[in-house]
Amino acid sequence: MRMLRSVLFMLGLTAMAATAWAQASVTESDLARLETTASEIDKQAGALRSTDPTLAAEVAKTLESLREEIIYLKVRLRREGSVPRTEYSSLRDRLETLRVRARGDTVKAMPVLEEPASRVWTVPVGTELDVRLQTPLNSGAAVVEDRFEATTIVDLTMGRDVVIPAGSTVRGFVSSVRAAGRIDRRGSLTLSFDELRIGDTTHRMRASVLQALDGKVAGDATRIGTGAAVGAILGGILGGAKGALAGILIGGGGTIAATEGADVNLPQGTVLRIRVDQPLEIVVTK
Repeated sequence: MRMLRSVLFMLGLTAMAATAWAQASVTESDLARLETTASEIDKQAGALRSTDPTLAAEVAKTLESLREEIIYLKVRLRREGSVPRTEYSSLRDRLETLRVRARGDTVKAMPVLEEPASRVWTVPVGTELDVRLQTPLNSGAAVVEDRFEATTIVDLTMGRDVVIPAGSTVRGFVSSVRAAGRIDRRGSLTLSFDELRIGDTTHRMRASVLQALDGKVAGDATRIGTGAAVGAILGGILGGAKGALAGILIGGGGTIAATEGADVNLPQGTVLRIRVDQPLEIVVTK
């Protein structure tokens, strides 16, 4: 009985330690270690160029993307004061995996592998998503760095996996704004999307606006069908400019400008078609 209590006590301590680690704050020192690892990988890639230039180029390309994520975490820590340890751990593990790959090691024996519990999908640049705006925006009231949210309307699937489920949250900020004035009476807004939240996991993303659709028209389309059919219907409406939000014009870089002497007004429920501007890695759990 005494032995059993001792075992239970040790298990409790282990669980408490694991919980404390998961909730521990990510520090600047943690991020500095990631930068050190990245520098070591860069040196390995340089040495690899003489023996395997193809692999060296692949490592360098992946490392560039991972370094951008390190910078993103540093900026987020500075602005928000905290970074989820899950995101830090994921980035650290991917760097360690790349470090092993940069060594150019070969597998000498084929291990017996079980069916993977998860799969990493890369959403490529140019992928388009339809999202419904949850935060009303107006160029006469908005200021630069105002945050806003939207939710995806239909599933994004790759292969047999649902990579981005309908209802996922997309977040962004106002990167530029100009209110309608006496001289230039046309207001404008530029919206930049920087986060995608699926369940409890947040992914860094870069996306910009391509088109805007009246929320009522999109709602009517949604009531016509479900699943992939809805996506096709919305795609047809947006592709043919049917139901486009009146009084605005979307230019390069996702800038939304009023076509008349007024401010840009995007009510809650407006449907935006956005374009992914940077490869987006998402882990899908089986």
